[in-house]
Amino acid sequence: MSIQKISGNIVDVLQDRIYPGTIIFSNGKIVDIIEDDIHVKNYIIPGFVDSHFHIESTMLTPAEFARIAVTHGTVGVVADPHEIANVLGIDGVKYMIENAEQSPLNFFFGAPSCVPATPFETSGAILGAEEVEQLLRMDKISHLGELMNFPGVINDDPLVLKKIALARKYSKKIDGHAPGLRGDDLKKYVNAGISTDHECTELGEALEKLELGMKIIIRESSACKDFDTLIPIAEKHYDQCMFACDDQHPDDLVIGNINVLVKKALKYGLDIMKVLRIASFNPVNHYGLDVGLLRIGDDADFLVIDNFEDLNILQTFIKGKLVAENGKTLLQKTKSEIVNNFKTGKKSIDDFFIRAKDSDINVIHVKDGEILTGKVVVPPVISGGFAVTDPAMDLLKIAVVNRYQDTKPAVGFVKGFGLRRGAIASSVAHDSHNIITVGVDDGSITSAVNTIIEHKGGICVVDDVEPTILPLPIAGIICDLDYLEIALKYEEIDLLAKKLGSKLKAPFMMLSFLALLVIPEIKMSDKGLFDGNKFEFIEVFT
Repeated sequence: MSIQKISGNIVDVLQDRIYPGTIIFSNGKIVDIIEDDIHVKNYIIPGFVDSHFHIESTMLTPAEFARIAVTHGTVGVVADPHEIANVLGIDGVKYMIENAEQSPLNFFFGAPSCVPATPFETSGAILGAEEVEQLLRMDKISHLGELMNFPGVINDDPLVLKKIALARKYSKKIDGHAPGLRGDDLKKYVNAGISTDHECTELGEALEKLELGMKIIIRESSACKDFDTLIPIAEKHYDQCMFACDDQHPDDLVIGNINVLVKKALKYGLDIMKVLRIASFNPVNHYGLDVGLLRIGDDADFLVIDNFEDLNILQTFIKGKLVAENGKTLLQKTKSEIVNNFKTGKKSIDDFFIRAKDSDINVIHVKDGEILTGKVVVPPVISGGFAVTDPAMDLLKIAVVNRYQDTKPAVGFVKGFGLRRGAIASSVAHDSHNIITVGVDDGSITSAVNTIIEHKGGICVVDDVEPTILPLPIAGIICDLDYLEIALKYEEIDLLAKKLGSKLKAPFMMLSFLALLVIPEIKMSDKGLFDGNKFEFIEVFT
């Protein structure tokens, strides 16, 4: 039995104190902590836990995600695999669990509660009560994934209530997803047993949910920048807050994960103990995670940092194993199995035509940094009897193509992307992951969609030259390359999209959320334009 020791200024979050000492650990466990008078500059702190994350959004496998995440001090991830579940069902969830077992990082997966997220779209699989119970029985499943169908809770949908009852039966926490929900409807949602929410975009909304006993997850993702709005609640309610990156694209993940939020919170002026409770203790305590918090008997999960100003992570230990040092991963790349579900055939240009009518049109309006959309009603631009785009007005076409069946695309209009030419497309489209595209002309849209169909998944940009694609062969949403290769390729494609005229910080992340029907106000599914407030389809023409 090998004994290891490490000395530093130990940050004891539970006892709210910092003291010089030595941690002694063996076989992955802390066996003793000795307080002494040694003089060292470095600090030993608990590792960070991302309290709500979709690994699939990084376009990496769990094992590959771990290789970069540990360099940022992430030792645990509460992951909801509903993206791959929408494509492959239970087999997709099992794929993520089995792949994660190749890595020492602590993964805690949820049982996806909404597959599909709504009955108003086509997904590759359906997880009913029987499938959810099968997952909840598994030790590797720590919670019921975000309950996006909040209207189902409020309106006593029998299937939704059955899934909630199953989570309670197996003593698993229930994650929430209720953007803008307030008042009596919110009370009913919370009373059903939903314990967290990561969708608050206003301070008042967060405070109302806190008062009802919810844990508020302060999110800073590639598309949703809620940190600055919500961090004021942490001064008083730090014991009810957690941090999450939710959906990160690979280029952002290379820069940082929870460590970025920790730095921002410290810069905001929060005390280090409060920040570490939010970043480490609270998710471990809330979900009952098997992650160490620098106590005798805990797993040896901790970080060595230089100071609280720069927060440079010098070393990351998980279960006593040194997994990252000075920004370099020590985890080796592993081989990933290719699995997929892609059945549609190529499309023709006339599949994206919209025949004109004598009325105004409903248009999706996107805002940078928000996944909430607006609805604007404008006169159509008519040419040859068809409603067409007008890049000068930033009026573009949006289409969603069913990738599980060979059916006609749903086509509408969108403002806010700013493209002046060409098209972008992606098979990452929350949550059913059909193909979604935005473009200036039907030819470019057709080329982008067919390029993705040809590769059975990817993100694509079409300009005047050949299409550029980052293939995503695993379920059409994940790549099997090294994380740095993926990040560089993603940066290239992201830059190409911006060269087409887009001013959005993350155009592909924004694109992926335009198919997420549970986020108001209007979105697009493979079945048509959808009103997320009324939970019903609406026509493109008013």
